[in-house]
Amino acid sequence: MNRLFSLLRNFNPTDIVVVSFYIILTLITVSFSFRIEKWILLLFLYFLIILFVFLISRKAAKSEKRLWENVHFYYVVPLIFITFKVIYVLISSIHSTDYDQLLIEMDRFLFGGDPTVFLFQFSHPVLTELLQIAYGTFFFLPIILGAEFHLKKEYTKFQFIVFSVVLGFFLSYLGYFILPAVGPRFTLHDFDMTNTELPGLLLTNFLREVVNAGESIPSGIPNPIDFVQRDVFPSGHTQMTLIVMYLAVKLKSKNKWFFLIDGTLLLFATVYLRYHYVVDLIGGLIFMIITMILGKWLFNFVQKRSNKPTFEY
Repeated sequence: MNRLFSLLRNFNPTDIVVVSFYIILTLITVSFSFRIEKWILLLFLYFLIILFVFLISRKAAKSEKRLWENVHFYYVVPLIFITFKVIYVLISSIHSTDYDQLLIEMDRFLFGGDPTVFLFQFSHPVLTELLQIAYGTFFFLPIILGAEFHLKKEYTKFQFIVFSVVLGFFLSYLGYFILPAVGPRFTLHDFDMTNTELPGLLLTNFLREVVNAGESIPSGIPNPIDFVQRDVFPSGHTQMTLIVMYLAVKLKSKNKWFFLIDGTLLLFATVYLRYHYVVDLIGGLIFMIITMILGKWLFNFVQKRSNKPTFEY
């Protein structure tokens, strides 16, 4: 037991979130093992990830080499994507119903119609190109913000950024379990006609293919809706972009105007490009607020227990 507590003392707040989340995934996977074909392989993957967190946190604490410290900081970048794919397997195995109709009805109640259909009248190749590029910056925004404060050696701020991003992603992943949905590009529009109806200029089609690949849609298949991830509500793009924009302003990032402008375009792109219903963005805003309130309390709680500097705006 003392050995275990010794290992836990090497954990930073992000490590605790990662291990806790994978314990939750373990409980979900065991509970629905009768529906999940390769549940034992998933449990083995969870074990390896948790073991890795224990080992890398210990190595970073014991070693004086900057390499291990950086691995400890940045291992979450590939882990977020790995976890995204794990959630895909779990939801596709556990859920047999999509809740798009509910989200459509909520949009119609709030706006009197379908926002993606309304925005189509304003479409233009230049605008589409700009917004598709902005949408493609999504995964880079938190990395750019975190790297800025890491390079400035403001480590408490940097760790809080990493912690907030990981906590935000994992909360959104749990949200996908509640209301799995595929989005308006499949329900309100013809997915196969997207490039024809919303043409761009040079990069749009390529960037769409990158997004589709990330969403587990194989190129050229006749039934893409059967493969796409159910990750519409809440809008993780909205939640995480708002977190980055908020922290960029609160922490006085030198790049705050880039984050604010690019982030605003990205938020508009989620609806214009037909990836999300507007109610998804509202859900993303709510999840962002929860992330920031819960995150600051939890981060400082762990930091105080470890006799490390707390975070204040």
